[in-house]
Amino acid sequence: MNEQKMIPADAMALPVTIEDVRAAQARIGASIVRTPTLLSRTLSEMIGAKVYLKFENLQFTAAYKERGALNRLLLLSAEARKKGVIAASAGNHAQGLAYHGARLGVPVTIVMPKPTPTVKVMQTQGHGATVVLHGEKFEDAYDHSRKLERERGLTFVHPFDEPDIIAGQGTVALEMLQDAPEIDTLVVPIGGGGLFSGMGVAARAIKPDIRLIGVQAELYPSMYANVKGEDLACDGDTLAEGIAVKQPGEMTRKFVAALADDIVLVSERYLEEAVSLLLQIEKTVVEGAGAAGLAALLAHKDRFQGRNVGLVLCGGNIDTRLLANVLLRDLVRSGRLARLRIRLQDRPGALFHVARIFDEQQVNIIEVSHQRVFTTLPAKGLITDIECETRDRAHLDQLTAALAAAGYEVSPVELA
Repeated sequence: MNEQKMIPADAMALPVTIEDVRAAQARIGASIVRTPTLLSRTLSEMIGAKVYLKFENLQFTAAYKERGALNRLLLLSAEARKKGVIAASAGNHAQGLAYHGARLGVPVTIVMPKPTPTVKVMQTQGHGATVVLHGEKFEDAYDHSRKLERERGLTFVHPFDEPDIIAGQGTVALEMLQDAPEIDTLVVPIGGGGLFSGMGVAARAIKPDIRLIGVQAELYPSMYANVKGEDLACDGDTLAEGIAVKQPGEMTRKFVAALADDIVLVSERYLEEAVSLLLQIEKTVVEGAGAAGLAALLAHKDRFQGRNVGLVLCGGNIDTRLLANVLLRDLVRSGRLARLRIRLQDRPGALFHVARIFDEQQVNIIEVSHQRVFTTLPAKGLITDIECETRDRAHLDQLTAALAAAGYEVSPVELA
């Protein structure tokens, strides 16, 4: 596993080199945040490896996408800058391009699908971009952006499938290996593949024997399927919407094929756990895609134990209501929040006697709901759902045992 690895010939033939990435670093360095790379002692103990975190969620627009967008803008000709740029995006690429376009005086037009959440439209407009809403799907918005590109003489800026974008994203790896040269494994989220491509080029040139592991959500295994030669569906509501890409880039798939040691898939449960852990342990807000690297470590611990692993927290743009749901679901899975379904007899004092057991066990009752009608129980029977707060799983098990010992039929209402 620690043998010296030569840089593959196909990697050397890729259209982005370490020199391109270093040039991008010099070009954009004064205008982006040089985010910290820090060792997480708690996560390291949990995983059995040294875990280093790169806090790209601390960029001004809360995502690494600024790097590639700025590098692309700075390389435009004077004429192209004057006419402006256009992109199709409802996410971090739109905000990064809009923010730096406004800084540089470059007009930016972003085409988004009509169902794009209003908050994303407003955030992009708030950075000075003109937003055009078109079509129901991203593909519709993309096609329309290419049409406007031709009609208005604008420069199209792809979110991941361009050399200048890839070179800009690669600066993440330069900083990580400068700040933590002991890193021997990088775990990088893959959507379109721009971040992995740029980081892979830089890391492999600096440390030829470094392990490069890509991560995708199980619901959107597009690059995984391409590399493995499999036919897998890409669909569903994933927490990692920033990497929910159905078609990887034509260019980036060549980088991934040449540079990746492997790609792993992570389930929604591990993505949720990773988002929650990063908030609880590191006190940092990370979106689903940004937590994918940690999700991979949680799902595949054996593969990383004993190694020095670098993770990129690539974005922090998560809806607050969604974040609240993720945190509450994590409390349920850890046993600290529970809903117990208890069968009672419909008689005076029935609920009182149950509540007394909760009091004896020092469990806080949050909510109580009765169901008399929509049930298969006899007419004099009823079901009570009690939502409660416990210290941990052992405390919840203690409560359940006490209820059963008192003769109650009790079952937990589980998450899907």
